[in-house]
Amino acid sequence: MRRGGGVSRRWFLGRSVCAAVGTTALANTLFDLRRIAAAASISNPLLSGDYKALVCVFLYGGNDGNNTLVPRSGTDYADYAAARGVLALPQASLLPITPLAGGDGREWGMHPNLSGLDSLFAAQKLAVVANVGPLLAPMTRSDYLNNTVASPPNLFSHSDQQVHWQTSIPDAPPHTGWGGRVADLVHTLNDSQQVSMSISLAGTNTFEVGNQIAQFQLSPSGTVGLVNYVEGAGADPISVGIHDLLALSYGNLFEGAYRDVTRTAIDVNALLGAALAASPPPANVYPASSLGDQLKMVARLIGARETLGQRRQVFFCSAGGFDTHSGQVAAQATLLADVGATLAAFQTSLAAMTIEPSVTTFTASDFSRTWRDNGSGSDHAWGGHHLVLGGAVLGGRFYGTFPTLLAGGPDDAGSQGRWIPTTSVDAYAATLARWFGVGDAELGTVFPNLHRFDDQNLGFLP
Repeated sequence: MRRGGGVSRRWFLGRSVCAAVGTTALANTLFDLRRIAAAASISNPLLSGDYKALVCVFLYGGNDGNNTLVPRSGTDYADYAAARGVLALPQASLLPITPLAGGDGREWGMHPNLSGLDSLFAAQKLAVVANVGPLLAPMTRSDYLNNTVASPPNLFSHSDQQVHWQTSIPDAPPHTGWGGRVADLVHTLNDSQQVSMSISLAGTNTFEVGNQIAQFQLSPSGTVGLVNYVEGAGADPISVGIHDLLALSYGNLFEGAYRDVTRTAIDVNALLGAALAASPPPANVYPASSLGDQLKMVARLIGARETLGQRRQVFFCSAGGFDTHSGQVAAQATLLADVGATLAAFQTSLAAMTIEPSVTTFTASDFSRTWRDNGSGSDHAWGGHHLVLGGAVLGGRFYGTFPTLLAGGPDDAGSQGRWIPTTSVDAYAATLARWFGVGDAELGTVFPNLHRFDDQNLGFLP
């Protein structure tokens, strides 16, 4: 601060920051100044008036898919209970679901705390995709044990598997996420480019990092701007000084880019604030949780889509705590109760807005967990089961191939029940991206490894 109360350029560059953009977005923006030529444009013709949103719900820590979906009849349940030991859920507590198609002949039930999602499955608005995980190419147990097919690097590592899920390119450095690459291709469908089509309600993530489109980070409680910054009549001297600095020309590339990012963030913050003021919270009740607050804000942002000029939006939300090495039964019960109630509440909000067919929500997680217990929990594994919800989803069905539930069996990467994925993240994500508007000609740009897999469209979306 200069003597006399003014604001110096050094102070401004050193101290001012708009929390709504975040440091990662700033770094990405500066990086993109040098690689903007790499951006692609979509060639797939689409209806000019349609709206679609993808909502990623990432379950950090590694959700146990083996207790999310459980075999519930006769010998199948008995084998499950014997193998899982202290982790086994009571047979009578499981929520029965009967698929219209898919599966392997076994009867299945959902975790008892996913109440509400079983009714969405019955209403054909929810699909289960079995045994999904990162792969470089199709792989068998023999391939894995004999190293005849390359595995994703650093398997069973939280940070690496999170990145693999969010980039869908395990064999390359994580420069962009698949959600970000999708946004790069389709963002021109939006009527306005003032607000990023990629919005995170859960902080910085790799999933939404693009070459052209930077993720915009929004608090679940609303916009977050420069503290105490005021524009227009009645602005205080510090705010006036910041405003004046933002109007200056800078010869230094970094200073000019910092000015542009900050100015844009302030403008977007004001635009979003006005749009949210006109889009009140949903009338239905959400859980009083972080995930509940995140998806409630997503519903408000979808409600403000016309004000914001958005025809395509990508959202990222998350819940943590799924690293259940101990105390798993109680911990996962609490976590899944939140996930189930929040997803059901979000779907209720979309139905009230009559926009269910335009929004698809899907789960992702680091990995599943071992079939065998470790005493009171389970350890890091690989492939897991995931949920896809929405009015466009061809629900009430199972997709993909379930593993043989046998430790040391044909789908185990070892002896603890770490299922080798039978469905790749590439195919899972490409099915979502195709529905969202990415044309067949562009799928290889977003998912460069997709050509290695025969099943490139899982069919859970039209």
